[in-house]
Amino acid sequence: MQRTRLSTLIESVSAQFGRWIFNPWRRLSLVIIGLLFGNFLGIAISSIAGQAAELDVIISAILLLAVEFVSWLVYRRPPRGVDKRNSLLIETLNALKLGLIYSLFVEAFKLGS
Repeated sequence: MQRTRLSTLIESVSAQFGRWIFNPWRRLSLVIIGLLFGNFLGIAISSIAGQAAELDVIISAILLLAVEFVSWLVYRRPPRGVDKRNSLLIETLNALKLGLIYSLFVEAFKLGS
């Protein structure tokens, strides 16, 4: 690929973002934000699907496929690299999945009581 100003800018911004993410506290904060957003997403999906009460089976099938796809991405092979960690995107997706599942369990317990 030819080195243009745009490609140079994109490379420098991505390298700077990679150095910013290398800090473990920032990485942990982004994973926690993913976990909390997954919790929010699960509560929103359950309340919207429960309100309509028409697409419950379809929405649950879509959620099941999404959760299984994220699990497949995370656990299909051991992590690579020097520090043996998964990429930030995969860790954040896994945290989002955990928050989603947790909130759906909490909603089910609230409905059962």
